[in-house]
Amino acid sequence: MEIRPASEADWPAIYPIFAAIVEAGETYAYPVGLTSEEARGFWMQSPPAITVVAIVDGAVVGTANVGPNRPARGSHVSTASFMVSPDHSGKGIGRALGDWALSWAREQGYRSMQFNAVVETNTAAVALWHKLGFQIIGTVPEAFDSTSHGLVGLHVMYQRLH
Repeated sequence: MEIRPASEADWPAIYPIFAAIVEAGETYAYPVGLTSEEARGFWMQSPPAITVVAIVDGAVVGTANVGPNRPARGSHVSTASFMVSPDHSGKGIGRALGDWALSWAREQGYRSMQFNAVVETNTAAVALWHKLGFQIIGTVPEAFDSTSHGLVGLHVMYQRLH
């Protein structure tokens, strides 16, 4: 697997992953039915953030973005978001992207990483982030409207990097 910065040429391969995950309604609060251009505005990041793709056998199978959680006085804390093609879930791509994001954030000098909204019923992601050293520091009750579970909590997860 190769993880590298995403280019504009990667967007046509990223968009179907983005659309499938958002349409499923289980992990992201993005609006459903976004056009490719609207979705690009949500996902493709500009410096100091970065968007990357995971490539297996020449195909984009996952993507992530990493950067500051907040501007200015909050910019020493990083955040990240991850999407893996539903056809490739359970194959270690999320873990590889998570490892990559943590390494990149450390190299950039971020002091910690904070996930603002991990859906509590996304048990695979919660377990992965625990394995990678994150802890739940709070849960906002009924903050996400899951397609299959109704109103569920959003975890705020945190890891100190330095």
